[in-house]
Amino acid sequence: MTTTSVPEESQDERDAVAVRERILDAAFEAFMERGYGATSTLEIATRARVSKRELYARVGNKQEMLIACISARAGRMRVPAELPVAHDRETLTQVLTSFGTQILREITDSSVVAVFRLAIAEAVQAPEVAQTLDSIGRETIRAALRQVMAQAQKAGLLDGRPTELAELFGTLLWGDVMVSLLLGVTERPNAREIAERARAATATLLHLRSSARSRKTRPRP
Repeated sequence: MTTTSVPEESQDERDAVAVRERILDAAFEAFMERGYGATSTLEIATRARVSKRELYARVGNKQEMLIACISARAGRMRVPAELPVAHDRETLTQVLTSFGTQILREITDSSVVAVFRLAIAEAVQAPEVAQTLDSIGRETIRAALRQVMAQAQKAGLLDGRPTELAELFGTLLWGDVMVSLLLGVTERPNAREIAERARAATATLLHLRSSARSRKTRPRP
């Protein structure tokens, strides 16, 4: 029996990936320091130590760089593949708490907060920053939450439309944390505080929106 080996990534391919990452890191740093509108592709190329020709070949124009920067961070907001599908209240509690903890951990990261500040600062001069953040970053979170809620609704665990349930859970989850972080009036919550907030949001959602069948089958303490 013969097996087909998968060719290893060539040195040229590894170099190309490294150059792209260097360009995106340089772009993100420049956007944060100078603002999206005030940053030129020449400055990004200079920071990344590449020519403008290579910059456009590896990534694209400035807006494509912005999209890539936000997409890289938004990718961490998807529902983890290892989380089980919720078929009972106990598993749903585990899924929501775990995923809620992940969401809070990611959105309170300093680089993510910086992107939100950038979008606010550039809202008038470069509205595409906020549009990109909403369509890629925030929508990734909303879609992931809708997926979880749709599964829970299908299993008869929650009452309500998935969209409304996702919005409610999101509101319960971060409350005024993001506003406080954006204003710089509070520090990022620590791991214990993040986990506790996720547990509280999950408990409140289940208290408010558990289906009648789910409440009947809930085990007694």
